[in-house]
Amino acid sequence: MQRFRIREGLDVVVVEDDAGFASFAADQVCQLVQEKPDAVLGLATGSTPLGLYAELVKRYEAGLVDFSQVRTFNLDEYVGLDGDHPQSYRQYMRQHLFDKVNLRPENTHLPSGTATDLWAEAARYDALLKELGPIDLQILGIGENAHIAFNEPGTPFSSRTHVVDLTESTIEANSRFFASRDEVPRQAITMGIASILEARHVMLLAQGIKKAEAIRLSLEGQTTPEVPASALQTHPSVLVVVDKPAASQLTILR
Repeated sequence: MQRFRIREGLDVVVVEDDAGFASFAADQVCQLVQEKPDAVLGLATGSTPLGLYAELVKRYEAGLVDFSQVRTFNLDEYVGLDGDHPQSYRQYMRQHLFDKVNLRPENTHLPSGTATDLWAEAARYDALLKELGPIDLQILGIGENAHIAFNEPGTPFSSRTHVVDLTESTIEANSRFFASRDEVPRQAITMGIASILEARHVMLLAQGIKKAEAIRLSLEGQTTPEVPASALQTHPSVLVVVDKPAASQLTILR
């Protein structure tokens, strides 16, 4: 494992393999929960956090971490899918974390994708974040186009929780989780970039060569809404955990 500092408050950790990736990320979560049992965690979905969640489950089963007082906020949910739909993010979280540790169901929060008034639901979620937050540690993945949550290129850094039309590239990327591309929802409710930046600490996870350009642009490029994750350059406490392929374009490693 190698650790590099891009600037004060922005560190990059390069890990050797999938096991090291999951273990190091889990270390950060467990240390926080051990120091602050009622910590507020911001959670992500997709393929990247799966190893992290599996490692957290393993450590919970070994008696190494207690989630009974922890509260969680997920980044987003698909519009049109209720929490029991097999491809909803609520169901994803139940399958990979919520039902396998001692998180209390009432302490796990996601926006509702089936709300009658989606914008009112977005406002409700922001209000809940303000009431119960701030998030102590926000876990993020990153898209190939550098989106964070469902904040696609061009999303203002001032954005709060909102309804978003998914881009064709995101629909295509997520189609692997559905029986067909036509089944992928076309909208989502997502935390905005300003909402994400209010977290006390951020941990960005990325694996694979397909994420290399997004990582380089986000960490070493210009801060611009066309590269949504570049907003993290303005945050005071960001830890980026990557494997060697994802880190391969960073100039700091050359």
